[in-house]
Amino acid sequence: MTAEPACPSHPMHGPNRFKLGVFSTNADGGLAITTVPERWRARWSDNLSAVAIAEEAGLEFFLPIARWKGFGGETQVREWSFETFTWAAGLAAATQRIALFMTVHVPLVHPVYAAKALATVDHISGGRAGLNIVCGWNPAEFAMFGTTPVENGYAQAAEWIRIIEQAYTADAPFDFNGAHYTLRGVTSRPAALQRPRPVTMNAAFGGPGRDFAARHCDFLFSPFSDIPDGRRHVADIRTRAQAVGRDVGICTVAHVVCRETQAEAEAYYRHYAVDQADHAAVDEHMAKKKEFAASHDRHAFDLYRQRFAGGAGSFPLVGTPERIVDDLLAIADEGYQGAALTFVNYTEELPFFCDRVLPLMRQAGLRVT
Repeated sequence: MTAEPACPSHPMHGPNRFKLGVFSTNADGGLAITTVPERWRARWSDNLSAVAIAEEAGLEFFLPIARWKGFGGETQVREWSFETFTWAAGLAAATQRIALFMTVHVPLVHPVYAAKALATVDHISGGRAGLNIVCGWNPAEFAMFGTTPVENGYAQAAEWIRIIEQAYTADAPFDFNGAHYTLRGVTSRPAALQRPRPVTMNAAFGGPGRDFAARHCDFLFSPFSDIPDGRRHVADIRTRAQAVGRDVGICTVAHVVCRETQAEAEAYYRHYAVDQADHAAVDEHMAKKKEFAASHDRHAFDLYRQRFAGGAGSFPLVGTPERIVDDLLAIADEGYQGAALTFVNYTEELPFFCDRVLPLMRQAGLRVT
């Protein structure tokens, strides 16, 4: 058998106190649900440009959203989206340093296929692959596959990731007998360069998802309503991880409007997320999330409609570079170790963010590179 090359340290294990990544460039609109003409179109050329900007600036990761169906409205937001294994493989061949995640709906992708596809991206990237494990919540998407969301999705996900890990580490073909999978003679070569498998993450607000992350993930992405509210989420996740003898990194998601003045940033935020929001799509997205997904505090749906139009309910980083660094420092002080960022238009807004915010983050001790 051909010897596998040595695997360098994954970017998510780098030296920066607060990791930064870019989220959802593979889907039209990113996370914004807006009709403004500059909204993100997510063409392949757009993705190549955005990842080049992020890598040149030294950001740690690029993270896609997994969507199969849009949310209607005027824009049919997120109906246009690239499948994430193929997307990551293409970007891996075009980059050298940044981590490339794949986001996978466990019930819709067989673990043996996922093991092979994930290892392929890990080899193309030289050990920079990452896996975002999600169970799915949208019945309309599952109906496209002739199925329904799994009632105990994280129990299935636990078997799913165990199969992938065993496929990489087993010396011979193996059988697997579980509640969700009965498999015979499983093997997958080449194994991933990273062992026992590539870096994993999960985004979860509810208890079952956090318990899954505590046992099976390296990072958990958790939202919060306000920055001081973040500390209780960090404590909860750490307690769950420590109970099973593990240490799990904790990150969040934020949408960014960074401008020279606070007034300019707030005016644009209102323009795209209130005045020019795709209100029908916002209504559908919020209604489905509220009914089917345990991803936010229940009161967030009533209090933060602008946040759902602005960035799918994530935290808003809106203001001057100095204000945004103050917020990021406060988030880090609550115990968070990184954030995935979204913009209305990544290639137009990310360069200003990198040029102006990253030096201030270094001065604040959040980043050293």
